[in-house]
Amino acid sequence: MDEASRRELARRALDGYLSGPGAPAVATDHALAKVHDAAAVVLVEGISDQIAVETAAAGRGRDLGAERVVVVPIGGAHATGRVLAGLGPLGAGVRLAGLYDRREEEIVRRGLVSAGAGSPRTRADLERLGFHVCVDDLEDELIRAVGVAEVEALLDAQGDLGSLRSLQGQPAWRGREPEAQLRRFLGSGSRRKLRYARLLVEAAVGRDTLPRPLDALLATV
Repeated sequence: MDEASRRELARRALDGYLSGPGAPAVATDHALAKVHDAAAVVLVEGISDQIAVETAAAGRGRDLGAERVVVVPIGGAHATGRVLAGLGPLGAGVRLAGLYDRREEEIVRRGLVSAGAGSPRTRADLERLGFHVCVDDLEDELIRAVGVAEVEALLDAQGDLGSLRSLQGQPAWRGREPEAQLRRFLGSGSRRKLRYARLLVEAAVGRDTLPRPLDALLATV
């Protein structure tokens, strides 16, 4: 398959998702419009996390839309309390869950408390409320789950391996751990981040190595 064909496949992987400066607000509004009829509401930081959750569910044979599970990209952990306050009391039996990065744990905890969604004091308390931590972030979790060699194979299939090699040759990144290089590369463009959220989750599902936070989240909802 030539590079043009690979890039066309990559473009199709993003069908239905927006990118660009205004995309986070649009994605949040679109998801919040569905909350009134939800059986479960999942809060995630951004659109790439939304794609990852929805792809993981599909890989497990689940249809979150049919199950009325709404994944809401809230635009960062700092918005947790504000978004929950805006939702108001969820209906009886509606489950609440979420993913967050370790460095944002205290922000998420305070947001849940301020919105009256619980009184978690520890990470275990957050898990009991349905909120699961990524060690650094979800990209890091996925890179470790899939493995460096397989991630590089995915990049090669998408026509991006040469760009990765260019980054690895830069003075600031030369000699760094390959996981750190990959994480920097995957996060260096909004379209790239969205595209590989889906591709890496599909690879993890295929290897039966779905990262623990995603696995635990799906078990929650």
